[in-house]
Amino acid sequence: MTMELSDKLYRNILENLHDGVYFVDTERRITFWNHGSERISGYPPEKVVGSYCFQNILNHITENGTQLCTTGCPLLWTMRDGKPRQADVFLRHADGFRIPVSVRTAPLYDEDGKIIGAVETFNENSSRIAAQQRIIELEKETLRDPLTEIGNRRYLEIKLSSALHEFHHHKMQSGLLFIDTDRFKPINDKHGHKVGDVALRIVSSTMKYNLRETDAFGRWGGDEFLAILFGIDEPGLAATAHKLRVLVENAQLPFGDEQVRLTVSIGATQIRLEDTPETLIERVDKLMYRSKQAGGNCVTMV
Repeated sequence: MTMELSDKLYRNILENLHDGVYFVDTERRITFWNHGSERISGYPPEKVVGSYCFQNILNHITENGTQLCTTGCPLLWTMRDGKPRQADVFLRHADGFRIPVSVRTAPLYDEDGKIIGAVETFNENSSRIAAQQRIIELEKETLRDPLTEIGNRRYLEIKLSSALHEFHHHKMQSGLLFIDTDRFKPINDKHGHKVGDVALRIVSSTMKYNLRETDAFGRWGGDEFLAILFGIDEPGLAATAHKLRVLVENAQLPFGDEQVRLTVSIGATQIRLEDTPETLIERVDKLMYRSKQAGGNCVTMV
């Protein structure tokens, strides 16, 4: 096999991998971007190749909102010390929402053993695949919200009854998150309902791809969402609420040259012995409004 044929073969293999694969040179310029990268991120090669990863195209962040592309780039450190790295991060999809991915980096060497760049591979975490499967199930049961393609209010009412049943009969602790999109009416009034619809889809996608397989999530109505987290304790509920808040804050609503900021107000509570569906929703709704009265983009929990 000639060297030219071998190069074509390897390139063809890389192009058709299910995982995302991209190369950078020592200046962190992206030199290769495969079909898997486009499938996962939504960015075609012509939008990425030739740009620099520190320009924050994928905008990798941790669940605490730390910007890895500008403060702790795994590719950069791999090129500096030659050590491979692995991390679970959240990239910003071309459509603006956040999705969880596992990334791995490794150095690239020339024939003399000198580092000439690095490769990063990334793939979707299982939560996204599970979320897609839930959507299919919802469509079959006519429990899907047509705009956001997540569960509708009827779906959430069923799941809420299930959570209460599990608590009363099997002592399984669960929690609720009531989520409201901040300043949604001004977005609608200024930019129109189509942009408002996009904002709701970005918020809902960021939420559904970053909850666990066992959680239930849907649109309660308007710009309000409800998440039911089964089998979770109070620290876990608080951590999830703050993670989701940070991820929405770091999502992006594209509108020409203007960046429309998205944030959410969240109320969080756990199921109590005396709770009914009505008392649970009333309590978590009031907690959400306390977050809004505090200026939004925060979590209130009791």
